[in-house]
Amino acid sequence: MTKPGYPVSIKGVLVRDGRVLLVRNERAEWELPGGRIEPGETPEQCVAREIAEETGLSVTVAEILDAWVYHIAVASKDVFIVTYGCTTSSGSAPVLSAEHNRIGEFSEHEVPALRMPEGYKRSIATWFDRLRVGRPIG
Repeated sequence: MTKPGYPVSIKGVLVRDGRVLLVRNERAEWELPGGRIEPGETPEQCVAREIAEETGLSVTVAEILDAWVYHIAVASKDVFIVTYGCTTSSGSAPVLSAEHNRIGEFSEHEVPALRMPEGYKRSIATWFDRLRVGRPIG
């Protein structure tokens, strides 16, 4: 008999010019770009690939921020989420992929009012705090 498990989703907190990059999903929630890890991939490779696929931006993955199990009520499923702080030297505008219906960049002070899981808000606040003290350690 197999044990039940959770799908794993690796997400990236990317702050550019003092604004965090977010994408909006089909549930009308804002979320961090990222997705499922593929066989043979490290979590860092996964988040860099997913951000490139979803936004067209190349990133450097700095450090792990948080991990938790997110219950998606409307889908009645749980997903294990891991978040990483990311940086980019790209000045290009992000490009919306077919996976989401909107893309946006928000200031730290706008994030608490957004419709988004609390775990993402916590990860965003953590990355802003670490960037403020100059602490990406990747």
